[in-house]
Amino acid sequence: MSRVWDIPVQDSTRVRDVRVAAEAASARAGLDPHATAVAALVATELATNLVKHAGGGRIMINLTGSPAPLPDAAPCVQITSIDYGPGIRDVAAALKDGCTTIPSSLGAGLGTCRRISTHFDLHSRMGRGTVAVASIRSQHPRHPSAPPVRPGARTGGINTSLSHAEHSGDAYSTVRSGSLLTLMLADGLGHGAMAAEASTAAVEALHQAAERPPTEILRHLHAVLRPTRGAAVGVAQLDQDARRLSFAGVGNIGSRLRTANGWEHLVSHPGIVGAHFPATVPVREALWKPDSLLILHSDGLPSRWVPPDDPELLTHDPAVVAAVVLRDAGSAARPLRDDTSVAVLAPAASDGSP
Repeated sequence: MSRVWDIPVQDSTRVRDVRVAAEAASARAGLDPHATAVAALVATELATNLVKHAGGGRIMINLTGSPAPLPDAAPCVQITSIDYGPGIRDVAAALKDGCTTIPSSLGAGLGTCRRISTHFDLHSRMGRGTVAVASIRSQHPRHPSAPPVRPGARTGGINTSLSHAEHSGDAYSTVRSGSLLTLMLADGLGHGAMAAEASTAAVEALHQAAERPPTEILRHLHAVLRPTRGAAVGVAQLDQDARRLSFAGVGNIGSRLRTANGWEHLVSHPGIVGAHFPATVPVREALWKPDSLLILHSDGLPSRWVPPDDPELLTHDPAVVAAVVLRDAGSAARPLRDDTSVAVLAPAASDGSP
């Protein structure tokens, strides 16, 4: 199920809580001792930075990748730091060891995080705050018979629960089949463990239908989710060879596509996957360009949220984009009032990303 850790960090007493959460997440993901130690150190450094430099914030920990026996990606601990602080004036300098703005700091925190994480990315904007995302996974040698990883579009996201609950009823996942890359976001009805069971069942069923088009994936999920509460589900599928994006959704899943003319809504059809499936599900198709960006989200995000307008942000890792969308949809004084997940589909790094 979608186990999440969301820890408010307002003072140094919460740093230990963040480290313990990172260790618990690593154990749940099955990370080896070295990767677990890395996750604990990165979480500690990011939490300490929130206290020293941002006046507090949040550390959110998700388990990403595919649990065994699903083959698409090794389990991974994703640690996200979010704040509404003053921002970092010179990000490149801040990522170098020895750079600090306060005498009590050695200035090694962010540089260490970037150096030891499997993947690390950070976005900051003066007056708006900073988002940092670190991914840590065990370093297993690739089996000689394993198929090569196809370069191409990237996906990422963030998931959190209502009132810091243990489980989120939301889940997102990615599956690849040849030139097809499919991103799914599911919002199980209600909250808590039973909602999480529905969204988890949707993730597992997605990996059994990687080669199918979006409407057939939704019908497959409908049959699988019948014993559960059901879920709202959105499925976006990119044919990377044809550069065509297809989207179909049932239920209250939001979707915004960035085009040359701005942000376009991709509308889901009313219904519940697993309970009340519509007779027909419209499919929206669009040309996928090097500057395209797709954002899927559950209804925990306010309906009038504003898509990002920072061109530099759109070149960052999709998980960073998702975290910024989540942060900017609420505020420190106005937290989100539901399980909330945001998933992003972005062009390949060679299409203009770093």
